[in-house]
Amino acid sequence: MHALTHSAAAGLHPALDRLSDRGLLRECAYIGGRWSAGGGEKFAVTDPASGMLLARVDALGAADARRAIDAASGALPEWKGMLPAARSELLRQWHAQVQSAREDLALLITLEQGKPLAQARGEVAYAASFIAYYADEALRVNVEGVTSHLPDARMWLQREPVGVAALLTPWNFPCALLTRKAAAALAAGCTVVSHPSSHTPLSALALAELAGRAGLPPGVFNIVTGDAGPIAETYCSDGRVRAISFTGSTEIGRIVARAAASSVKRVVMELGGHAPLIVFDDADLGRAVDIALDAKFATSGQDCLAANRIYVQRRLYARFCTAFAHRAAGLRVGEGLDEAVDIGPLMHAGVKRKAQAQIADALQRGARQLTPQRAVPGPLFLAPTVLADVPDAALIMREETFAPVAALCPFDTEDEVLARANDTEYGLAAYVVTRDGARAARMANALDYGMVAINRVKMTGAPVPFGGMKQSGIGREGSRHGLEAFTDLKYICLDLQREHTLSNGDPHHA
Repeated sequence: MHALTHSAAAGLHPALDRLSDRGLLRECAYIGGRWSAGGGEKFAVTDPASGMLLARVDALGAADARRAIDAASGALPEWKGMLPAARSELLRQWHAQVQSAREDLALLITLEQGKPLAQARGEVAYAASFIAYYADEALRVNVEGVTSHLPDARMWLQREPVGVAALLTPWNFPCALLTRKAAAALAAGCTVVSHPSSHTPLSALALAELAGRAGLPPGVFNIVTGDAGPIAETYCSDGRVRAISFTGSTEIGRIVARAAASSVKRVVMELGGHAPLIVFDDADLGRAVDIALDAKFATSGQDCLAANRIYVQRRLYARFCTAFAHRAAGLRVGEGLDEAVDIGPLMHAGVKRKAQAQIADALQRGARQLTPQRAVPGPLFLAPTVLADVPDAALIMREETFAPVAALCPFDTEDEVLARANDTEYGLAAYVVTRDGARAARMANALDYGMVAINRVKMTGAPVPFGGMKQSGIGREGSRHGLEAFTDLKYICLDLQREHTLSNGDPHHA
């Protein structure tokens, strides 16, 4: 009989023993540069693939959120007064720490979120890229000027940090979405209070550990774990918090926006997506299928950029359906720690129930299921499912789908598919596959989406202004535009006259 591993003996997931740095596994909030326990209440973090326990994390509340704001507010004068080069260097040190811990971070992401390990490694690289990018941008916050329109006056503009920034992050990209927000805020000179999803707090807490090792001063970067409601409400209501950055559903985004409006905070929202993928009949079939598979099934479909509605021009439709369904049926389903796996578990039972309801509704409305039923290894798994001939009235065509379920339908004309693709409250991302350059340009202009990918899937990255139109969000994250929410633009006008005389008109507006 084999001896139990240390973790298994403690009732924890045995894969935790694969961590090379056990100090990255934290179960407390991080406030004022210290690991801060709550009042004794804890919540369990489990592996969605196996249900095994990973950690019991302290559940904090409103009072602790206020303590975090106290710490961030207290650290703000020193942090915003620091030379940009010094802030940049600390971000570089944080980046180096993340890079050195990339395998451990990927393991934590796979264990708590379920995504295949190769995708978790990709997320860590993505997360690190934002820290490196904003380390550079910290040196270039002030690059704008204004040409004087008044005689004997000098004018200039300067961007100043808005103050304390609150960051609310989801469970599908628990590492990358935190660094995308935090690195921009820190580069701008803001201090940060954050709340990670209670499904996936471990990688966020590991990032806090690495930030501390990098030398970020106490109070600059804070994480409060626990029930999102009272913590987010405290962040929204406290006047010292001047910016809120939220990623999540459109429904919750509306609630956060209303709460933040009470003190007129700066708001950045990256909300729901319901991306159309449009395949024209001039497309290469094999390439179109490759693009659609990647756009639909990455992160097991639990991605706001996932292609939820796949429109294929009628002349290519039958062949596309056959090829796409065949490839989807061959995707391997299992625990993300298995390097051969393509599709991991869904995050929680509610996600699976919603996906099953969407499948049942589509079938009831006349859709055809092209993929066979097959056994899955656990209660939170869902085999890749391809539905054909899905009518526009089906739930899956109107609601965001966070699961490996693909809805296919034919179209005839360019104008028709544009109208159908744009007929939604969402406007985050869209995909187009065509070999006609003029058509590609027309589609890019006419699609009401913040991001459009043509003949490819991967389009995001640190230099990219990530965000949507309509009810898919407000503002942008990443790129230089990601600094805007965390800075105030100040205008200064200096009189250069030797002797000051008022004009005959309004002295303020002459």
